[in-house]
Amino acid sequence: MVDERRIRRLLQRVSDDVAYLRSRAESDREAIRDDADRLAALKYFFVTAIEGCVDVSQHLCASEGWGPPASNADAFRILARHGVLDRELADHLARAAGFRNILVHGYADVDDGVVIAQLDRVSHLEAFVVSVSRWAS
Repeated sequence: MVDERRIRRLLQRVSDDVAYLRSRAESDREAIRDDADRLAALKYFFVTAIEGCVDVSQHLCASEGWGPPASNADAFRILARHGVLDRELADHLARAAGFRNILVHGYADVDDGVVIAQLDRVSHLEAFVVSVSRWAS
């Protein structure tokens, strides 16, 4: 059974993280690249926003009996198979899960330009929140 309270709480956290990322998307990107603290914060908010989407997806797969995903990326694809997400969005989110893994496991080797470019893809995280919220209501 879906824990609606947990889903709402997680989606709110994702929305809060996305709001931070969205505000940085409008900033001077060179200034972000040149400021280690701002860049570290950006990486952290990407990790927590994507992880929130993964947590929601994993919870839905388990609670709905859709089977255990083979990976975090697979969790998004399962949601697409069950009509929670459209397939294109699931593919974008699967790539976001890979980006999250790079941030978490290869932090020192992450190309800062790639991180900053991800600001152009924040809309996928927003679309996840909207899609899951619609499905859950």
